[in-house]
Amino acid sequence: MANIFPRWTNLLPLKIAICVGSLAIGIVAAFTYYATPKTQRVGYMPDQPIPYDHELHVKQLGLDCRFCHSFAEESGHANVPTADRCWTCHQHVKTDSEKLTPLRAAIDESYEGYTGQPVKWVRVHKSPDYVFFDHSAHLNRGISCVSCHGNVDEMRTVYQEKDHSMGFCLDCHRSPEKHLRPLEEVFNLQYTAKNYVEAHPEFQKAVFGEEYDATASEEEVQKEVGTFLKNHWDVQPKESCATCHR
Repeated sequence: MANIFPRWTNLLPLKIAICVGSLAIGIVAAFTYYATPKTQRVGYMPDQPIPYDHELHVKQLGLDCRFCHSFAEESGHANVPTADRCWTCHQHVKTDSEKLTPLRAAIDESYEGYTGQPVKWVRVHKSPDYVFFDHSAHLNRGISCVSCHGNVDEMRTVYQEKDHSMGFCLDCHRSPEKHLRPLEEVFNLQYTAKNYVEAHPEFQKAVFGEEYDATASEEEVQKEVGTFLKNHWDVQPKESCATCHR
């Protein structure tokens, strides 16, 4: 009896298996890459109703983070400024700028376009609803804004620089010494451990004794400073699921 199927069909199941396997691997690889916070969040830079320039206000004019984000040290979240906070300065500065139209509409009752509606800022950084993060707990133990948000003082338009993934948080909880700094330097976005140590001889002696090496790298000095502060404050970050998922 003649064969119903040609000989080449003998390899057909193997070819199908290879194709299906390759497709599955491709889907997993694509999901692994494109579904991560690193690709979905990093670089997110939404347009804001008012093009607020952090580089100008913070780096050039010297505004402290807490002037606008006034709850950060005392609350679990860092608030965005209300219109009256912005109006503190801008009722006197650049009052006729078209960029400030939403602000005047929100706060200036003498403005013909006044609505009284708040400025609708677009949120840049947002943790999932199932994640608990307390700003005050971190800021009051020497973790600076820079560790999570990058050098915002150099951003003309704020964007998300860090991925804020679970791995990102765990890396810090496992090695907090990489980020800890003296409390008075938490809001100094240009802080470096080397500069601080060299400007504070007593602190330098407390950390290094008589063995400070001025040629050490910033990373090496930061590790020593962070380890000293970790032990001094008895910082013991938790790594259990319940720490963040409540």
